[in-house]
Amino acid sequence: MNTFNAIDRLITLLSKLPGIGKKSAARIAYHILNMDASYARTLAEQLACFHDSIRRCSECGSFTETDPCPICSDSERDDSVICVVEKPQDIHVIEESHEFSGKFHVLGGLIAPLDGVNPGDLSIGQLLLRIKRYNIHEVILAVNPTLEGDTTALYLQQILKEAGVEVSRLASGLPVGGDLEYTDRLTLSRSFRGRVKM
Repeated sequence: MNTFNAIDRLITLLSKLPGIGKKSAARIAYHILNMDASYARTLAEQLACFHDSIRRCSECGSFTETDPCPICSDSERDDSVICVVEKPQDIHVIEESHEFSGKFHVLGGLIAPLDGVNPGDLSIGQLLLRIKRYNIHEVILAVNPTLEGDTTALYLQQILKEAGVEVSRLASGLPVGGDLEYTDRLTLSRSFRGRVKM
């Protein structure tokens, strides 16, 4: 009976993860149970120290173990171009496309007044400081083609044009209402190559 309760508790915890329903959570829980006990211990240790070892990069706002992150500290990357994304996982998706060699900036969300998210809640001020500090000549807006993404892009376009920066946005190869996280590499590559000036 105690084992059943422990399994139920694990399934409940796993099902709170994005994209994991009760059935998937149950499959994962039973998979962990069938694995060697050392695997479960290693997984638990990694999860336990996750928040201690990962922090936000002071430059771009992405998740990293070192500050600045490997992308921001890479001298081989183009310092004059910044790709603006909504969340840290968008950087991983773009990096897998091998289509962009500049730096990144994580907004930490999108403008959504109905949800109480205003421009002041995003890292727009930090972006403007980076543009001045590093003499950025182009900002690529890689935000999702949703109502909130379009609102954020238009707001950033106005602010960045005043700063004298060329602003472009990924081409419409991205589906309307889609999410960068689930975009395939080929579509993302075409979007980068076909980006349009704003």
